Amino acid sequence: MKLSNATLGQLPTNVLRPHYDRSALTPGIVHIGLGNFHRAHQAWYLHRLMQAGEAMDWAIVGAGVRPYDAAMRERLRAQDCLTTLIELDPSGISVEVTGAMIDYLPIVEGNAPLIRKMAEPAIRIVSMTVTEGGYYRDGKTGGFDATHEDIRHDAANPDRPRTVFGAIIAALRLRRDAGLPSFTALCCDNLQGNGAILRQCVVELARLSDPDLAGWIDTNTAFPNSMVDCIVPATTPEVIERARQLGIDDAAPVTHENFRQWVIEDDFCAGRPAFEKAGATLTDDVHSYESMKLRILNGGHQLLANVGELLSVPTIADCMADPQIRAFFRKVEEEEIVPFVAPVPSMTPAAYLDLIDRRFTNPQIRDTTRRVAFDGSSRHPGFLFQSLRDALAAGQSVRGLALAEALWARMCAGEREDGSTIEPNDPNWDDLRRAALAARTAPAVWLAQPGIYGTLGAEPPFATAFADALARLWRDGCRETIARFLAD
Repeated sequence: MKLSNATLGQLPTNVLRPHYDRSALTPGIVHIGLGNFHRAHQAWYLHRLMQAGEAMDWAIVGAGVRPYDAAMRERLRAQDCLTTLIELDPSGISVEVTGAMIDYLPIVEGNAPLIRKMAEPAIRIVSMTVTEGGYYRDGKTGGFDATHEDIRHDAANPDRPRTVFGAIIAALRLRRDAGLPSFTALCCDNLQGNGAILRQCVVELARLSDPDLAGWIDTNTAFPNSMVDCIVPATTPEVIERARQLGIDDAAPVTHENFRQWVIEDDFCAGRPAFEKAGATLTDDVHSYESMKLRILNGGHQLLANVGELLSVPTIADCMADPQIRAFFRKVEEEEIVPFVAPVPSMTPAAYLDLIDRRFTNPQIRDTTRRVAFDGSSRHPGFLFQSLRDALAAGQSVRGLALAEALWARMCAGEREDGSTIEPNDPNWDDLRRAALAARTAPAVWLAQPGIYGTLGAEPPFATAFADALARLWRDGCRETIARFLAD
């Protein structure tokens, strides 16, 4: 059955579907970067509220700022912006069609449709998932990178911005000039202190062209921190075929695990849906939750993905089914990550690691090592380096984390151990590959990438352990190197 508003009533009886009147929905949220994660996560929370008769004036309008977003827009608009969610669990699957999204804006140079929509009074939240590497951060200082080509363009052309942040500024200028209040800007990316980082991007970019507007934004706009969690693999032809076998012709179905978590700082300047009624946690202490998740889950993903790529292990679940890779994951987590993570209400770090272990092991979730390894130049600093700094400061061993970095360097050389090619998988792939190949004989070259390692590469315990691990990887291979680490 081709998915659309007209066919909702004809879907198989075991498929949950909206029982609210979608024609009565009105927009309250613009979401930028409308990929699988958003549709399985934030949009699902809103859908659940709508199923309960609430949040009918908080429907989502999708948006993007890059040309490749146009393909997703075409697919979703052709099916009235409905999404099929297929929840995968070893005990079985469940299927639900969600309908919280009602439109997807055109993707055009200069982002005029997006700016106009965000300037409308009805829009009270602008949220985004634009990946961890999309926030123009200086690799040396962690601050805002005002020298980037896109940022310089938006500062010089504030009415025709390229970036999400430039578009937000242009919309807020229209709202201010019209005497309208600001909206809440809600980051849903995996960054520690993501609201503060988003505030910095928007305010600092605005200051380059209009200091008065920057001050107005800083005073009037809320940027709550949040932590999001749900494992959502990429959509493949196999996923589309699986949806068809379930009776739904959906051009962009989404598979996901049966776990969701959303922790949000309760700081909204223009109202919000009652997210807590759908299971979200509203709190003043997002930091503890996000630190636990980013270090243990996202950091754990990086422990697995690089070695998985090198050994041609296709998915995270397959890595966990490999006794040696799983043992490497557990040892590094237990000895070098978990000891530096604080507990949160009702969850210790050790219990959280056990939860993540079970989630990663789910064989129904075909989350590829390639997807998880993507953009290591953002994900390694964001997910592993704080654990590395804490372990160094405490005088503890960093051999496991150093081996994780050596595995990444070895992967970026572009060839698996079976001789097959690893295709480019990072925005900075060419630079990474050059450094990785040079590091084969001079390991310090890899750590001398200041935009990634900053001063970490000069820490003797880390540099020595890294050099030893990388030399062993090239000489003895992954299996022997990991076996030696596990034996010590």
